[in-house]
Order: sequence, then structure tokens, then C-alpha cells
Amino acid sequence: MPVIKEVKGKSPKIPEDCYISDNATIVGDVTIGKNCSIWFNAVLRGDVHYIKLGNKVNVQDGAVIHGTYKKSPTNVGNNVSIAHNAVVHGCTIHDNVLIGMGSIVMDNCVVHSNSIIAAGAVVTQNTVVESGSIYAGVPAKKVKDISEDLISGQIERIANNYIKYASWFQE
Repeated sequence: MPVIKEVKGKSPKIPEDCYISDNATIVGDVTIGKNCSIWFNAVLRGDVHYIKLGNKVNVQDGAVIHGTYKKSPTNVGNNVSIAHNAVVHGCTIHDNVLIGMGSIVMDNCVVHSNSIIAAGAVVTQNTVVESGSIYAGVPAKKVKDISEDLISGQIERIANNYIKYASWFQE
């Protein structure tokens, strides 16, 4: 059973059409949109500030989403993939974004729509990621503009695949 707990009078809000893996942890002030999936060992900790996920968001294995006490909540738009072991902390992720494996997005960052954060990238505090771009490296910097092929071929494909994968576990 996943760990889904109330903290300080606030309980996670999770629609019935979402897939939550057996060992995911979701606590406190967390609101999850429709058609989302929270995978093995993922942690969404809404204890010190709120977390809001839009629709069609997948939070993959080992990813952590958190915020900073009284300062930085975490807002995630629609059609977002947060890949394996990523850390998303006190930031805003707009629609149609891929957060790559093992990457870190820190407090007060804004990742605009149709963007990719490369695997292993560290998006340092207060960085604004331009719409339609790929950021990579430590610290993360813009490496190129994103093509329409990447938007449909990576961002959209991965988000849709995770809806399919979740259905395998809900049968």
C-alpha cells in the first residue's frame, strides 16, 4: 500500500483515475490532477508547502517533489514527465515539459512550456528556463532550441506512454 498521510490537517487529493504505486509516498498538502501516475519509491512531500500537479503528469521511480517552508511551493503543469530519481524542489514547471533522469530543479526556478531539462542537469535557484529550449549541465544552461519533433517525439510520447504503463498496473 502506498503511504498517503495527512499532515497538519492537510490530506493529499488524488483523483480515482490516477495510478499510485504500492510504495509511493504522498503526504500533506498535495493536489494531483487527472490521469497522473506516481511510480515506485517516488515521494511527494507536501508537509512544509503545497504541491500541485496538473493533468497527465508522471512522477517516475525514485523522484522527489518537495518545497521550502513558507517560501517556495511546487507547481507542475499538464503533460509533464518527471523522470527517474529527479528532484523538483519549490519551483514552477509549466505544461509540456520533460524533467530528465537524475536532474535537479531548485527553489524559485521557472521552467516554461515545451522544454526539456536534460538528464543529470542541475537547474540552480532562481533560474528561468526559456520556453522551447533544452537546458543541460551543472549548472544547467541553454544548449539549444527544441524542435517540434522533440516536443511530439519525446515530451508527448513519454507522457502518453506513462498513461499506457499505468494501465498495466490498474488491470
